[in-house]
Amino acid sequence: MDDVSFCYVGNELELFSGATRWKKYWSGKIRKYFSGSILEVGAGLGTNVSYLWNLDIEKWTCLEADAELAAEIQRRICIGALPANCVGLHGKVQDLPATEQFDTVAYIDVLEHIPDDGEELQRAASRLTAGGRLIVLAPAYNWLLSEFDRAIGHHRRYTVNSLLRLSPASTRCETHFYLDSVGMLASMGNRFLLRQTHPSKRLIVLWDRAFIPLSTVFDRLCNFRFGKTIVVVWRRENRP
Repeated sequence: MDDVSFCYVGNELELFSGATRWKKYWSGKIRKYFSGSILEVGAGLGTNVSYLWNLDIEKWTCLEADAELAAEIQRRICIGALPANCVGLHGKVQDLPATEQFDTVAYIDVLEHIPDDGEELQRAASRLTAGGRLIVLAPAYNWLLSEFDRAIGHHRRYTVNSLLRLSPASTRCETHFYLDSVGMLASMGNRFLLRQTHPSKRLIVLWDRAFIPLSTVFDRLCNFRFGKTIVVVWRRENRP
C-alpha cells in the first residue's frame, strides 16, 4: 500500500464507546444488508464487527487510515478479540489492490469525515461485486452541524436527498431511513442552546439509556422519516 498520512481527530470513539443501546439499535436495522466479503472503511477499533456479524458473512476487512488504530485492530485479531476471518489493513480504498472486490462496502459514521465524499462513494462502488451493497450510516441534517461536529472532524451532515445526489454510477438505492428521532431533540438543544464542543460521557450515557429506548418506539411511529442519524443502502446493478 501507498504510505498513508492520517491521524484520527477528536475523541469520538472514546466518547461513544459505552453507547451500547444505540449500537445495538442501529446495527439491528442494517445487519441484514451485510453478507459475503465485507469492507468496512474507517473501521476505527473494529468494534462494529461484533454488532453486525451474521452467518452470511465470510470475511471482514477492517480498513483504517489511522496507523495506530489499524495496529490496534490487528492486535485484537491476534488475541482473538475479533473473529479469525477478520483482516486489518492500514490505508484507504484507493490503496487496495485494483482487482479486489467486495460484496458489501460500509461507512459507519465515517463519510462525514471525508472531504471528497462523492468521489469516495464512486471509489467504493467500483469495488462492489455485481449485486453488492454500499451502506452509509451518517449524522443527519446539516442545520444541526455544531461545534461538536467540527471538533471531531465532521465536514457535514446529510439528508436523504443530499446522499442520493451522491449516488455512484451503476447503483440504485435499495432503502433509506432515519433513526433516533428523540435524540434529534438533544442535538437541537446542543446546537441552539448549550453549544457544547465536547459533550461529557455522562451526557452520552444519559442519551443512550433514556433517549434511545424512546427512539425505538417513536421511530416506528413516524415511519423512520426523521432522526439524528441517516442510513442509505445502494445496490450495484448487474454488469453486462
